[in-house]
Amino acid sequence: MSGFSRRLYALVRQIPPGQVATYGQLALLLGNPRMSRAVGTALSACRDDSIPCHRVVGTNGSLTGYAGGIHKKEQLLELERADMSRFFLPEKGTAL
Repeated sequence: MSGFSRRLYALVRQIPPGQVATYGQLALLLGNPRMSRAVGTALSACRDDSIPCHRVVGTNGSLTGYAGGIHKKEQLLELERADMSRFFLPEKGTAL
């Protein structure tokens, strides 16, 4: 695992249940706001269930990019009682 992934996963583990962060916010915290796609790529490769990747959303509120499936991401956030009113399911994309 790369140093980038280790630092990213440590950040994602800090997101409390019911809260979210965006790919862009995580990229900024990692020192490069232009790396949001790299954040998404690293999270899509994550197979560690202790890392709550479902708590990472698109800047526009899109529930995108979850390896377990977009509906599973939605269910997990609902179980954590996240405010779902600000999120939406993308109409198309690779994570559907």
